[in-house]
Amino acid sequence: MSAPAAKVSKKELNSNHDGADETSEKEQQEAIEHIDEVQNEIDRLNEQASEEILKVEQKYNKLRQPFFQKRSELIAKIPNFWVTTFVNHPQVSALLGEEDEEALHYLTRVEVTEFEDIKSGYRIDFYFDENPYFENKVLSKEFHLNESGDPSSKSTEIKWKSGKDLTKRSSQTQNKASRKRQHEEPESFFTWFTDHSDAGADELGEVIKDDIWPNPLQYYLVPDMDDEEGEGEEDDYDDEEEEGLEDIDEEGDEDEGEEDEDDDEGEEGEEDEGEDD
Repeated sequence: MSAPAAKVSKKELNSNHDGADETSEKEQQEAIEHIDEVQNEIDRLNEQASEEILKVEQKYNKLRQPFFQKRSELIAKIPNFWVTTFVNHPQVSALLGEEDEEALHYLTRVEVTEFEDIKSGYRIDFYFDENPYFENKVLSKEFHLNESGDPSSKSTEIKWKSGKDLTKRSSQTQNKASRKRQHEEPESFFTWFTDHSDAGADELGEVIKDDIWPNPLQYYLVPDMDDEEGEGEEDDYDDEEEEGLEDIDEEGDEDEGEEDEDDDEGEEGEEDEGEDD
């Protein structure tokens, strides 16, 4: 048999294996260097793509402006459009207390404006009718990103009317609510204008800019779930009533059937008596 001649000693195996390891390590190092070079090319292309995408965004931002303006004019014809939109939005509604909703009934227009270069930030403007809460006609909040990438924000100072500062009253309302309903009311929506603690992760600003502003109508038209639930309960009640009536009818039919049987038995008894006579 030729099998024994094909055997290789452990020493030879180890020697070959070590040589393979040395070769593979060298190849791996070369591969890593090449990967790094290729990655640099990918990064360079990504930067070029970002610049091109930015130019396209700037172009279409300008093209969208007339349509945003037309939409705002049409929205102005619908009373309480914006407060309804905010109340119907799951994330924004979680930030609204009862008095916030009352104040937002005076909100007539919302505008989101990205800065011309887009990458440096945006501004959100809220336009209000004369109202019992504050003197401002417009409340704004701006978000900035400087050249080094550091975020910051600034906003309009709200000129509250006497005794109407919702940001101060929210804590009192919260305490009362927690005693009554065992859960906390949200802080006032208007505290958002004074909160600049984390401009780089401003959740409400991002929701308004990226979710609500592109298509507010989808949230304005969200059906009222309470009404739907109420209708469902009425339908269930009607079904129960109908079932109850059917049961009564069936019972009535059974009683009539029993009466007919009793009548038949009575007639048969009378006939038997006649035959006996």
